Amino acid sequence: MTTQDYNNCVRLYSDAVFRFLLKNLANREDAEDILQLTFEKLWLKREVVAFEKAKSYTFSIAHNSMIDLVRRKKFVRAYENLPERPGGEFEQQVEARDIMDQCLEILSPVQRSVILMRDYEGYSYEDIAQMTELSLSQVKVYIFRARKKLRVEITRLNKAV
Repeated sequence: MTTQDYNNCVRLYSDAVFRFLLKNLANREDAEDILQLTFEKLWLKREVVAFEKAKSYTFSIAHNSMIDLVRRKKFVRAYENLPERPGGEFEQQVEARDIMDQCLEILSPVQRSVILMRDYEGYSYEDIAQMTELSLSQVKVYIFRARKKLRVEITRLNKAV
């Protein structure tokens, strides 16, 4: 990959990678750090990585770095830490986006990653498998189980409201 190809990769993929990281981590500084680390690693491997493979390589680096960070920080929170009103009930006027963000937190880091790649970013199952270095069947299973968990949680939250 040439320097111009690398610069094109940064221009083409940095926003999507950043959105993916920010949505998964919910922390702008961590997302920015991993984004910088991702493109630093791409730069170091520019001689080996072909421009055509740079997108999946970039997302793979970002995904793996994010999982490492999550494991180090023990970032996954239990559902019990969701904000509640003093009376113990959720506020009546919670926006759908807030509910979805709360529900995403109950998923494992891998489930959250693949569901966001598929439903939020619009990647195909094959692309997700390549980016996360999972098999196609594993990706499908993770997405199925994540959607099932989300459906149950959203139903439960709607009944609580």
